[in-house]
Amino acid sequence: MPPARRQEWAAALALALAAAVSLGMARFSYALLLPPMRADLAWSYLTAGAMNTANAAGYLAGALAMPRLLRRVEARRLLLAGGLLAALLMAAHAVTRGDWALLLLRAATGAASAASFVAGGLLAARLAGAARALSPGLVLGLYYGGTGLGIIASTLLVPPLPWREAWGALGGACALATLATAAGTRTLHLAAGTGTQRSAVPVAALAFGLAGYLMFGLGYIGYMTFVITLLREQGLSEGGRMGFYALLGTGVVASSWLWSGLLQRWRGGQTLALLNALLAAATLIPVWSREPLWVYASGALFGSVFLSVVASTTALVRHNLPAAAWPSAISLFTIVFAAGQIVGPALVGWISDGEGGLLRGFAVSAALLAAGSLLALGQRPLARAA
Repeated sequence: MPPARRQEWAAALALALAAAVSLGMARFSYALLLPPMRADLAWSYLTAGAMNTANAAGYLAGALAMPRLLRRVEARRLLLAGGLLAALLMAAHAVTRGDWALLLLRAATGAASAASFVAGGLLAARLAGAARALSPGLVLGLYYGGTGLGIIASTLLVPPLPWREAWGALGGACALATLATAAGTRTLHLAAGTGTQRSAVPVAALAFGLAGYLMFGLGYIGYMTFVITLLREQGLSEGGRMGFYALLGTGVVASSWLWSGLLQRWRGGQTLALLNALLAAATLIPVWSREPLWVYASGALFGSVFLSVVASTTALVRHNLPAAAWPSAISLFTIVFAAGQIVGPALVGWISDGEGGLLRGFAVSAALLAAGSLLALGQRPLARAA
């Protein structure tokens, strides 16, 4: 392989590891840890959901702080600092006592992972524009797909260990992955201040897309928080649950290739509508049937779709707005999405504490996603970007 191609592949895979840390392990490993933590700490579903609410709130705070930080600090430094801080905070979960302390740790981990993920996204976009041996779609696909690698790694690390030791193991894995990211991104640099300019966004013209994305944030996070707990309650074996989550992570890795054509073809809200509808169906499957084949179908479908919803809003912005407005528009979609993620886990937990349990909570999540699909259909293409 020519040195230039090898260098681009190394950088792309190193950035994928950053996504594995910031989302795959720092956020989505919690679904695997929740059942033993809930049993040991006597949590209600509301308390269990509040932990992910805190993580999402920290993520929003970190994302909001990034434009100011990026004006002062080079993106790669923020990427690596966020990854290493997330690793330390994950390990700290192992020795923390008390619900409030854990809540604060989840929030701080969310802020650190936001710094890593946002900076990594900027570097991935820079690499996609500069790479000669790799297509832009492949570079971005590898970056988002890295989240699935983190989910798969979590599935391998968590089950054999008590939950406190599992947090420590995840922290160590995050640290090693961040060191690998540092080694593979030595040639990537994005000067402080790059990409932080802002331009006006036609909010009213994007209202249906924003509303559909808000419903996605509200709906998907309930599934990703509680699905392993639900499968445990339904009697699926530990091996079956781990296989389910590994399959979900594999779907995430594959998702960027599955939907790239639609992201290029449709300029309105059609892609967001379709993906929300598929997620609603995937969320309803475990409510409808406990059969392992259907349960696995739910995980495969959900994993292969949910991160592509994020990509669909980026595509919507790129198709319809001038380049100068992209940073502001993507930030707006990020804030709306984060608001949904903040409310979603606690809402589903509160509903699940009542009559009907988690099945009712999942039904509400599916209804929110279906509403998001209908709202997104109302998003029409804007006048083509200049």
